[in-house]
Amino acid sequence: MNMMRGHSEGNMVTPQAKTEMLQMMSFLDDFADELEDTIELFAPNPFYRMALHLVRGHLEGKVITPTSLIGAARVPYATATRRLKEMTDAGLIEKRPRTKTGKSFSMHPSEALLDQWMRLSGRLRRIGDARFGRGGAAQDTTDYYFGGSYLAAQSIPPLQVLAEPLKASGGLRVLVHGDPTFMVMDNLKRQFEQVIGTQIHQRAFSIDRLREEALRNAERKASRYDIIAVDLPWVGSFAARNVLMPLDDVMDIARLDPADFHTAGWNAAHCGGRPYGVPAQTTPELLFYRRDLFAEAGLEPPASTDALLNAAKVLHEPQQGRYGIAWNAARGTALGHTVLMTLADFGQPVLDLPAIAGGFDTSGLLDGDLRPTIDTPAGLLAAEYLLEMLQYSPPDILSMSWYERVRPYAAGKVAMAYGYTLLAPYFELDSSSPAHGQTGYLPHPCGADATPVAPVGGYVMGIPANLPPERVPAAVEALLVFTSPEAQKLYVQNGSRTNPRYSVGADPEVRRISPIFEAVDAMSWRDELQFWPRPPMPGINRMIQICGEEFHDMLRGIQTPRETLRRAQSRAEDMLRSDEFT
Repeated sequence: MNMMRGHSEGNMVTPQAKTEMLQMMSFLDDFADELEDTIELFAPNPFYRMALHLVRGHLEGKVITPTSLIGAARVPYATATRRLKEMTDAGLIEKRPRTKTGKSFSMHPSEALLDQWMRLSGRLRRIGDARFGRGGAAQDTTDYYFGGSYLAAQSIPPLQVLAEPLKASGGLRVLVHGDPTFMVMDNLKRQFEQVIGTQIHQRAFSIDRLREEALRNAERKASRYDIIAVDLPWVGSFAARNVLMPLDDVMDIARLDPADFHTAGWNAAHCGGRPYGVPAQTTPELLFYRRDLFAEAGLEPPASTDALLNAAKVLHEPQQGRYGIAWNAARGTALGHTVLMTLADFGQPVLDLPAIAGGFDTSGLLDGDLRPTIDTPAGLLAAEYLLEMLQYSPPDILSMSWYERVRPYAAGKVAMAYGYTLLAPYFELDSSSPAHGQTGYLPHPCGADATPVAPVGGYVMGIPANLPPERVPAAVEALLVFTSPEAQKLYVQNGSRTNPRYSVGADPEVRRISPIFEAVDAMSWRDELQFWPRPPMPGINRMIQICGEEFHDMLRGIQTPRETLRRAQSRAEDMLRSDEFT
């Protein structure tokens, strides 16, 4: 898997959960060695040794053969063979054919064995706590180390290998975006290959190159990829241009458990009432703010745009090397997203969408007769808000995009930052960051007469429309695995801060990892997670680009807010009337 090789930022993500479990196994392995070496009459336990070897191999993504399992038993071959058969007959070990002849097998722990192992781990943790006095903060930091988290009543179990390996000639081919969540998948490559039974080959690009490659792939006679990652605003365009196939044509949608997905993320995966992808990341853009700095200054968390500007002014101390706020202001795509979201902060979408309870209706995006709504009173308020924020921003704000706005926040150089949850690892996983453990999460503060909105970003994973029919069944099964609750929990345990499912956000272990999941779930229940700020319409990518160009000229002082609104409105109308709107 070659995903995100070009983003060194992802190297900071440490697969802590897996590492800690493996450390526990190493401890038990070493402890057994000590017992066997210290007491001469102590005989190796083949059941224990083989179970330990099998579960460790499952977590490391290694192929375990009957021969290697017998060797791990440390007893004579005939004895180990009998014990192996007993474990298989007891339903603790599952076999999976490795070849078409069925003569070669790989060995995997069954769900029963994994469940028994986790229960053992939990009992050991409690015994250790009781005998050696572990508690408080120490217990929190070592909870997963002893596997106890899996004992929680609502805990999601580990991934299970498929009963049959996927039949995908040459392995599964996936096209993704180069962000931290997909980097986590890269770290878990071997484990996912073991689960699906075939190799995974992935390519990762920046957001603009990803879109170009997806469109170029759609023009090929046969798709080079089995699964592609799609930014939410592209769904409408990709559906209209036959880039993605409707999933209800090739699978039973009920298998995805649609009710488990955050409503906004699931709805954003649809076009014309049909699903074209499965949410792989639901990552709203939030306001990150330093709780400690707000407390020192006697400030309340900002709920309105006026309160945000006041806080930014108070906390803006450039002579001390600290600035009020960071945001996406780089020319083009980055600033264009900010413009659309800022319009939403003042209660207006970028199109004349009909208002409904809780937001705006996007079901008619393919019906035509779309009209941009940029040059409006709300648009002027949004433009003036951006100009005011500029006063309390770092000097290089006009070149800041997704990563650049969060890095200075993590380094303690800004007091607030608009940022997607997927970038929270920059400070949540770095104990040296001043923002570590001191960050609060809010939906976008709103203007007068508007309601708070957390604009939903992220990616769905879909199947290219030109994928050869013989590869579609494997793509469907892989899609189910990659977006399952078990996989989503694994991503979180290994550093991701995105999650599209309610069940994962409610998992006790996930909630202990970061407060961001409880905060996002609460926003979803309050209907603050919305995707209408960036409606998945044909042409949205071009409209974002237009806004990002015109408003950048405004921020540079080249044109006034009113001129900016008129130019952006005119260019957007011309675009929608032309053939380029798709």
